[in-house]
Parts: sequence; C-alpha cells; structure tokens
Amino acid sequence: MTPAAQGPLHASSSAVTSLPPAFPRRAPWGTAGSLRAWQAAALEQYMAASPKDFLAVATPGAGKTTFALRIAVELMGAGVVDKVTIVCPTEHLKSQWAEAAGRVGIHIDPAFSNSQGMAGSHFDGVAVTYAQVASNPMVHAARTRLHRTLVILDEIHHAGDSLSWGDGIRDAFDEATRRLALTGTPFRSDTSAIPFVRYEEDEEGIKRSKADFTYGYGDALRDFVVRPVLFMSYSGQMSWRTNAGDIYTARLGEPLTKDLMKQAWRTALDPKGEWMSAVLQAADQRLEEVRRQVPDAGGLVIAADQDKARAYARQLRAITGHRPTVVLSDDADASERIDEFRQSTDKWMVAVRMVSEGVDVPRLSVGVYATNASTSLFFAQAVGRFVRARRRGETATVFIPSVLPLLSLAGEMEVQRDHALNRPPSKEGTCGTPKTPWLRRRTRPRAPRVIFSTNSKPLGADAQFDSVLFDGSGLGDRGRCGFC
Repeated sequence: MTPAAQGPLHASSSAVTSLPPAFPRRAPWGTAGSLRAWQAAALEQYMAASPKDFLAVATPGAGKTTFALRIAVELMGAGVVDKVTIVCPTEHLKSQWAEAAGRVGIHIDPAFSNSQGMAGSHFDGVAVTYAQVASNPMVHAARTRLHRTLVILDEIHHAGDSLSWGDGIRDAFDEATRRLALTGTPFRSDTSAIPFVRYEEDEEGIKRSKADFTYGYGDALRDFVVRPVLFMSYSGQMSWRTNAGDIYTARLGEPLTKDLMKQAWRTALDPKGEWMSAVLQAADQRLEEVRRQVPDAGGLVIAADQDKARAYARQLRAITGHRPTVVLSDDADASERIDEFRQSTDKWMVAVRMVSEGVDVPRLSVGVYATNASTSLFFAQAVGRFVRARRRGETATVFIPSVLPLLSLAGEMEVQRDHALNRPPSKEGTCGTPKTPWLRRRTRPRAPRVIFSTNSKPLGADAQFDSVLFDGSGLGDRGRCGFC
C-alpha cells in the first residue's frame, strides 16, 4: 500500500491533528491529537502574517514535518495554494515526507523525475532533492508558474551548498505563491548566501540570518520534547609514523597543536587500532544497559568514509555476534535498509553521511561519533539523530573522541547560532576558543606547528575513559576504558 493510500483522499485538518507532533511515531506523553506549544504558536504567527516567505528554525526532533504539513493543509483548505513542492537533502527523505503527507491527505509523488516535466494529476505535489532542482531549475519553475504552489524547503541551509544549488533554487521557486523554509541547524560554516532567507546586520555590522520563529534545543529540553545527551569522551595514547619515517606520540585530551590533534584524532579512528575497538565495546555495553529498560533501543556509528564503515561493522559483529545494518550512499537499497532498521529491534547501524541529517529513527539512543568532521552544522545534525524523545525520562549517550573541537561543540549544544554572511574568519571557526570554563582549563599556549601528511601510518592507539560532558559541564576522571 502506498503512503497516499493510507490517509484521507484530500488534505484534511482533522487528519493532521492526529499526526504525531513529531512524525513518525513520536507523539510524546499526553500530546497525541494536538500540536506542541511551539507548533501552535508558530502556526498562529504564520496565519496572522500570511507571509510569502517564512523561516522556522526548530531543533532536530521538535516536529518540523508536522508543523509544515499543518501549514500546507491550512493553505490548501483556504484555497491559497493548489499544489505543494517539498525540497529536501536526500532521496530517502523524499519518501519520508511523502509518507507523512499521505497521512494528512496530501498526495506527494516522491519518484518525480525532471524528465517527466509535470506530475500526474492525481498528485497534490512532488518531493525533490536540492540537487535535482539545481540540475534543471526550469522544469520546476514551469510547474511552479502553472499552479499556486507552496514550496517547503526542508533543511534550507543546503541551498547554499554550492553556487549552482542556490541559483537553481532561486530560479525554480522565485514565483512560488508561498515558501516555507525549515532548518534545525542555523546555518552554515561558510558565507554562502541562502536563497529566500532574510539577513540583517547586527551591532558589529555582520549580516546574520533572521528566523521568523525559533525553537532551540534548550527550549525543547525544558519542554521535555527532546532527550538530554550525555557525551562520553575517550582519550588515549596515539602513535604514528610519518612518510619521512619520524614517529610521533600524542595523547587525546591533552593540549595539542592543531596538526598534532588532527593526526592523533585520525589515528584514534583507525579501525586497526585498539581505540575504536575499545570504544565500540563500551558503546555496546551502554546500549545493553539501555535495552534493559527500552528493549528496542538502537545504536548508530557515524563513520568518516565507506571503508571505515565496513571495518567498524566487522568489529561490531565480532563484539555482538550479530551483523549490523550498514548504510552506504552508493547502495541502491540504502533507503530500504534505513526503513528496515527503523522498524526492527536490531542493535546497531553503521553509516557515513546518509543518516546524519533528517532521517528519523526514533529508537536510536546510543551513538559513536567516529568521524573527524568538526563543523557545528554537521555535529548538530549528527547528534540530532539521538535526541528524539519517545517517553519521559529517556536520555541519549554519544561517545566522542576527547578533542577540543568536539568537546567545545558538545558543551555548547544549547547555543543558538545564526548564519553570518560577512563575519571575520576568526569569529566562528570550527575550533575557536572554548567558551566553557571547563574546556578553557584544558588549553595552554601552543608549541611550534608541525605539518603532517594525511598518509601517515598509525602505529598504535589505546583508549581510556576521559569524562562525561552534560549540560556544558565536564564530570568524571580518566580511567580504564568502559562505561561507568
């Protein structure tokens, strides 16, 4: 049965009220059948202003999908728009949006291709990716001109991924009747302007994105909409040999030069070293403890590349005795594997980037951040996979290397960031000066810089528990590896 066949025949206000406040299947205690407070407030603001453009910033897991579909139902019911176009980052999310929309009577075609030109008359709209729009914006511009269209731009920061994407989105949807932009991560680490986003100068003369409605992680925590996250940081002694034959040793968690830190970090993530094996064992131990109370709780390892993802999967199989789900973007059945894992009670999934943004697997409770990506954008989206609350009292646990960039990002989870166009490079770098006193105590003047080749060969990497980071504070002392 198709997603459209599961819902009403036409866009239905009564049907949208029965959609969980955060789709799929995440209606929290006592809220099924109604909007969350932030959704209701944002809806009231939107309907009163009737804006052509509206930007809603809401933390991952807060319920942006349900909010956007409620807007779509209201506008279609009032005759303001006739069609809906949903633009999202990945192929998998097209199907996820179509399934949610079908439940409220909006029939979306997730298989629409540019070669079709027009969607079938029995569809209320289409779901497309940013890359798909950028490859032929005129196809989508023609569709938009033909009908009064609401364009939902999911994770709008992706429209700034490249100049061609931004131009394509602008050309395709400039004549849309309404545009609703959504993001959980405002916004980007670069200065690429994002179409249909309003920028205003702050007191320093820096142009920053201006959201129409904001619901941050801190707000969601206070409302029990998302889970609090415990960050388990692991240090250890790392050794590697450079191409010149020099051997270096450094310890994660100690003050290091930027180059030493990056090489030590890279060594820690080597599948052949002891660090990853020990951290995966500790994470599996934590997941076992969670599953005593939440039997279907799952874990996710976010890997840096496909080779490492496969290697980590082999390690997990050796640890657990079961083959984990491996999701690689090159696999034709990647979306199906995500759906199968979401609906199962299997313990572990290993992925590179496909599961880092937008993908809903509400039972994920334990994560291993096994990548050297250190932008606030990627980190927030990755951690967002674990914060989706299903019941009161849940927590999430994410295992991270004890390196300053990640410790800083973990300590500032509740800080609201806006996209800045003309900021000085030193203002918002990936590894800037930590704002948390606990982290500042870990820094000291840097030694002279040494440049290492990325082809350096790891020689050894052990793991030791360093600390727990919770609510911006570091707790615990170093000890032997294992969850405590």
